[in-house]
Amino acid sequence: MFDVRLVVQVKLLPTPEQAAALEATLHAANRAADLVSRIAFTQRCFRNYDLRKHTYDRIKAEFGLAAQAAQHVIKKVADAYRTLHAGLAAGNLGKPGSARRVKAGSKPITFRVGAAQPYDDRCLSWQLQERTVSIWTVAGRLRQIAFTGSAGQVAMLAAHRRGESDLVCRDGCWYLIATCVLPDVPVTAPDGFLGVDLGIADIATTSDAVRHSGKGLNAVRHRHRRLRRRLQARQTKSAKRLLKRRARKEARFAANVNHVIAKQIVTEAERTCRGIALEDLQGIRERVRLRKPQRVTLHAWSFHQLGGFIAYKAARRGVAVIHVDPAYTSQQCSACGHVDKKNRPDRETFCCTSCGFAEHADVNAARNIASRGAAGWAVSHAA
Repeated sequence: MFDVRLVVQVKLLPTPEQAAALEATLHAANRAADLVSRIAFTQRCFRNYDLRKHTYDRIKAEFGLAAQAAQHVIKKVADAYRTLHAGLAAGNLGKPGSARRVKAGSKPITFRVGAAQPYDDRCLSWQLQERTVSIWTVAGRLRQIAFTGSAGQVAMLAAHRRGESDLVCRDGCWYLIATCVLPDVPVTAPDGFLGVDLGIADIATTSDAVRHSGKGLNAVRHRHRRLRRRLQARQTKSAKRLLKRRARKEARFAANVNHVIAKQIVTEAERTCRGIALEDLQGIRERVRLRKPQRVTLHAWSFHQLGGFIAYKAARRGVAVIHVDPAYTSQQCSACGHVDKKNRPDRETFCCTSCGFAEHADVNAARNIASRGAAGWAVSHAA
């Protein structure tokens, strides 16, 4: 059993005066974060407690921040450097000596003037029945700022909100993003596993031979790519603004599609009392060798996001999830276990050269993943 962490985003409806105060607060907090980041980088001091000694009094005096706001700024900087150093250690920013790695580690981290600012319950209070919030700003505490939210969101906030909430501004609109921690859900012992093969032509294929086609989705993505190319060629301010909006629109589109697919997969696994077996695709972009047009498509779709959606939706329903080694799942026969490159005469066809078993290639791979999931679960839960 384990906690499920979700976020609930609500839209604030501030008056013009309230919006101006919120904007001034974000700008002050992020200018202070830039200062703390420069001091941390210069003095090679990245621990939250140590940074407070060097910066706490200064940013309170120079930027008009309250005590809690100043501490959150310092913590935000410390967390940003912790993430950067973890990425460097894991090799996510290239090999030692590479241009990208050198660039990332050779200058202080900077923060956008509108970057999110965390708030705790000392700086922010919710009046859920009235659909209002009270929030600290550099202009003083603002009360009765209205927000919008569905009944389900309000119920989730009332029952499960924990910890900090982030204030963020996007395209002139204000949002609060709150963290909700759902209680532990016991994982039901699975009666077999539903294997899921992730791909490009078919975004997800299950061992039940259900294929979530990517034909229409790829057409939309290609259209977005052509629009981006045309806007990038203009190099005007308006084109750059449109590029940002286009990027966010495409991200919302991808997230929505992944949510729908993940919900269908988890619902089917729960209905049939099975667990879900997924490929461990960590490092897929470095392992896979493809032609340039195929690389663009591979890098554009968020496989990790889809896997994450499946995992958290399954956790909420007590459905077991296991990740398996994806090596040779596309070349192995799900009937006899024979592995051979020649088993795949083309992308869609699987025909075993040993036993003659034939199936759609992605369905065959999904069945191999399901078998490995069952074997992995048996080993990890052996008495």
